[in-house]
Amino acid sequence: MSLLRDHDLARAFDHASHSYDRLTSLNPGHRTGLLRSARRLRLPDDGAGLHLLDLGCGTGASTRALLRAAPRARITAVDASAGMLRRALAKPWPARVRFLHLTAEEVATAGEGPFDAVFAAYLFRNVTDPDAVLGSVRTLLRPGGRLTVHEYSLSGARRHRALWAAVCRGVVVPVGTLTGDRALYRHLRHSVAVFDTAPSFADRLARAGFTGVRVAPVAGWQAGIVHTFVARGGSTPASTAPATSTPASSLPGREHTQ
Repeated sequence: MSLLRDHDLARAFDHASHSYDRLTSLNPGHRTGLLRSARRLRLPDDGAGLHLLDLGCGTGASTRALLRAAPRARITAVDASAGMLRRALAKPWPARVRFLHLTAEEVATAGEGPFDAVFAAYLFRNVTDPDAVLGSVRTLLRPGGRLTVHEYSLSGARRHRALWAAVCRGVVVPVGTLTGDRALYRHLRHSVAVFDTAPSFADRLARAGFTGVRVAPVAGWQAGIVHTFVARGGSTPASTAPATSTPASSLPGREHTQ
C-alpha cells in the first residue's frame, strides 16, 4: 500500500498541479458534484455577510463551487500545496476571495476565523489525524455553523469497492503514470480503499460533536463511491479570533489575494 502523508503528500500535489485540472476534467460530474455539495450548505441570502472556509481548496475547483453557491459571501481558501495554490491564483477571482498557504492542521492556530461554514472537499482522507482536524473545524466554526464534506468514502457495498478498484487499475493509475504522478494516484486508490465508509465517517462526525449529520451519495458513476456529509458544529464556542483578514505583511509568502 502506497499512502503519502504530510509533506510528502504536499510535494506530490505540487508536482501534479500542472496537470491536475486537465485530469479532473476527464471525470464526468466532478465539478457538478462539488457544486451540489456546496449548495447543500443551504446558506441564506446567497451568503451575504457570511465568512466561509474552503479547507483543502486545491486548484480552486471547490472554491469556485462555493462561490457559485454563495456568491455574496467572503471566502478564505487554504491548501497545503503551494503548487496547487499557484494554479488557483492564476484564475480570476473577486476581491472577497483570498487564498492562504496553510495545512488543515495549521488553520486553527493561524488567527483565522471564526467561520459561518466550512466546505472540505477530498480532504479528510488525506490528513494524518482526521479526528484532530474535525476538532479544529469545530473551534473555527461559529456556534451552530455548518460543515459540508465532499469525499471519496465508499458505501461499504462490495460492488462499489470493486468498481473503484477497476477504475483505478484501468484509468486512474495508468493516466497518472503518463503525467509522471504515479505515486499520487496510487495514493488516491489506496487512501480511498482504507478510509472510512460513508456510515463510519458519519459516525466519526457525530463523535466529534457535530449534530444533524446527514449523508447523500453523489450522482453518476461515483454513486456509492463519493458522498456528501452535512452537519452543524453544535454549541461549542468558536475561536474568538477577529473575523478580519490578517494583513499580508504579517504572513510573508503565505497569504494570497486576488
